[in-house]
Amino acid sequence: MASTNNDPLDFINNSPGIQSGSQADLVQLLLYEIIRVKELIIYYDSIPNGGGQLGSSILNELVSEAYNSLVNYDTVLMQKYYDLLLNCD
Repeated sequence: MASTNNDPLDFINNSPGIQSGSQADLVQLLLYEIIRVKELIIYYDSIPNGGGQLGSSILNELVSEAYNSLVNYDTVLMQKYYDLLLNCD
């Protein structure tokens, strides 16, 4: 059975305009962190008795602001939210 690639940003990796490896651009890195933190939000939401509600709310706000920085292409904010999301766990 062939393994499938579940990378949600595969279209970016295969794009000729995006560099890969250590020279990946800030947009790509931030998108990866947004996706990773969204998976954390699902985990926090699954904690019984609302135990992860505060963490989930905080992470949702960070993801929302990070996404807005991408939409506005504000590189200063993109770097800020990349650093913040990078340290979420």
